[in-house]
Amino acid sequence: MNFEIILATNNKHKLQEVREILAPHGMTIYGLNDLNLRPEEVEENAPDYFGNALLKAEAVAKLTTMPIIADDSGLEIEAMDNKPGIHSARFASECGGHEKAISNILQFLKDKDNRKARFVCNIVLLNMSDKPLRFEGIATGHIAKEPYGEGGFGYDPIFVSDELKKTFAEAGQEEKNKASHRGKALTKLLTYLRINGKAR
Repeated sequence: MNFEIILATNNKHKLQEVREILAPHGMTIYGLNDLNLRPEEVEENAPDYFGNALLKAEAVAKLTTMPIIADDSGLEIEAMDNKPGIHSARFASECGGHEKAISNILQFLKDKDNRKARFVCNIVLLNMSDKPLRFEGIATGHIAKEPYGEGGFGYDPIFVSDELKKTFAEAGQEEKNKASHRGKALTKLLTYLRINGKAR
């Protein structure tokens, strides 16, 4: 019997990434739509990634006792005082989508020498222990001069991974999963679940 867990998202890209990493280890990952769960809309107003991920997980926990994972992640650009950071999704939304957000970032960095950046992901696991558990992943890199690649989503076309020496959008899914912030956080989660006999 597979270990069943809910990912607190309706984002199909995110669900696909998580499934690709966890499913081979004897786990079934459900999105909210799969179980027809409709949690209240969460205002992501916590001061950090962990807080925002916890808000999302707790909203789902009101509807089920199944184990839940939720994540919050963001792109931190040094020359922009580590913005958009925890407001990465909101920044894209306010710009009218990721394409315009990327264009605005590239315009801001046009004459900047420092293009260092990192992606940060915090995953929260609920309903497995008496307190929320946190798993963090960080991917370091820099912002490209222009978008590259057709894969990925969000800010992937402009983030050049130190590990891969190319943008996440240029990387194959398997490559990206190993090097990405979400992939690294999920690997830590997987280690925890293996230790507790919930994953192969």
